[in-house]
Amino acid sequence: MAQSVYHRLREWLDLFSVGFPSTDSGVEIRLLKYLFSEEEAEMFLAMTPKLESPEIVAARTGKEPVHTAGLLETMAGKGLLFRLRKGEDLLYGAVPFIVGLFEYQVKDMDRELAELCEAYFQEAFFERCKDYTALMRPIPVNRSIEVGWPVAPYEDAKEIIKDKELIAVAPCICRVQQQRLEHACDKPLEVCFMFGSHARYYIDRDMGRQVTQEEALEILDRCDEAGLVTQPFNARNPGGMCNCCGDCCNILRALKHHPNPVEATISNYYAEVDPEACVACETCLDRCQMDAISMGDDDVAQIDLRRCIGCGLCVTTCSSQALSLKPKLDGERRNPPEKAVDTMMQMAQQRGVFGGGTGKPA
Repeated sequence: MAQSVYHRLREWLDLFSVGFPSTDSGVEIRLLKYLFSEEEAEMFLAMTPKLESPEIVAARTGKEPVHTAGLLETMAGKGLLFRLRKGEDLLYGAVPFIVGLFEYQVKDMDRELAELCEAYFQEAFFERCKDYTALMRPIPVNRSIEVGWPVAPYEDAKEIIKDKELIAVAPCICRVQQQRLEHACDKPLEVCFMFGSHARYYIDRDMGRQVTQEEALEILDRCDEAGLVTQPFNARNPGGMCNCCGDCCNILRALKHHPNPVEATISNYYAEVDPEACVACETCLDRCQMDAISMGDDDVAQIDLRRCIGCGLCVTTCSSQALSLKPKLDGERRNPPEKAVDTMMQMAQQRGVFGGGTGKPA
């Protein structure tokens, strides 16, 4: 019996990013049927992340050019393809489920879609994320870094912002999903940044709004105050940067499922406690999004270094200055890949697939 287009689509998406694994329940197929019509699924199967014009897609697939252009634009409008506008030209490319299809539903997320996504995350995504290069990487809150330490620009959230000309901010898709499930926390909602062409796509689709560097930096400060973990995409030149909580963020939720989260993320810092200065106020317990801090029998905070991802949130609100952030030794430091495509290639190599969705499978 021939596979349905949705099973073939599932297999194709499984070659992208962290993949799109099958489940015993089949929830991933129900999720794809919710998002894609059969015609849209067939078109997605003909696409790769390489950006192409409708004319090229039509010629390659043997489809009628005008209809192809309309279908690609409809799919981009539904968040099923990435679209780049270059002058008068429109280019389209396929995207992973994470980061991609899921995030692009921020405007259209309803209860049914939220439930399908949650079932899929619980059954497949969290387990898959344990084994591969992290999609996102936590970086320290600026105020947690001691003056005088050399900090690479890609580990400095404010420097990342200052380096970008076009910035958009959007609601956190994870928090929106949890809102639809009536499980959301009370953290700020409009906290996810997109840069460059990614920002333009969000602005054009009305998924986010353009902000200045100054406004973006103000939002970043509010995220610190609210206790959100800053996570750019795992590349030195990220196309986006989220501010996440352990209750809603699917990346952090996946990490929390890991017995040793430090193994599954790229983080070059860790928190340290001065037992003489700790006053057992327990503020750090609430700030830590990874359950890495506990109170010992001597009423002194203790750090589980297997779980500490070096975000620095515990440091910035420690009234007694008992907590500090320390850089890992050179041999323990893990620097992010130069570009997002390099991250995708690393994931592909770890999973034994052809090339992270960069071309058709062999």
